[in-house]
Amino acid sequence: MKSFRLDVEYDYDFDLYGVVSSSKEHTLAWALNKYFRIRLIKQADLCIDFLNKGRLVISNYLHRAEHGTFRLFRNRSVGVSTLASPFLVPDIKEYDYVIQVTGGLNQFQQGLLKTLNAVPLVQYVRPFDPQSLRYKENLLF
Repeated sequence: MKSFRLDVEYDYDFDLYGVVSSSKEHTLAWALNKYFRIRLIKQADLCIDFLNKGRLVISNYLHRAEHGTFRLFRNRSVGVSTLASPFLVPDIKEYDYVIQVTGGLNQFQQGLLKTLNAVPLVQYVRPFDPQSLRYKENLLF
């Protein structure tokens, strides 16, 4: 019997930033709302179930605009996790938060790093190429 293999190529058409901040997620979301003049709204926690390994519960905030989205994710799982590495993106586990910008939000993308560095609650920001990350599939929704 012939068997076929399905190869799926995902489109990682978004900008990704790792953020180091010791502040709580709602405080950071409030500060980002203030500095970017956006409205990040708390969404239901993302639950990712790994077969026979455990569950990852990620807190997230979303700003939806006409031409794209701005998302703030907590990189570490909320609560107790049975996973060995309870991170949304284990490749960048040293970052507390992950920001994902999709679509044509040019006003954010052009000055995003400069504005993020101006936020007092943000200690460090670094852009990442999603293609270079091993666990980039965790960022597809």
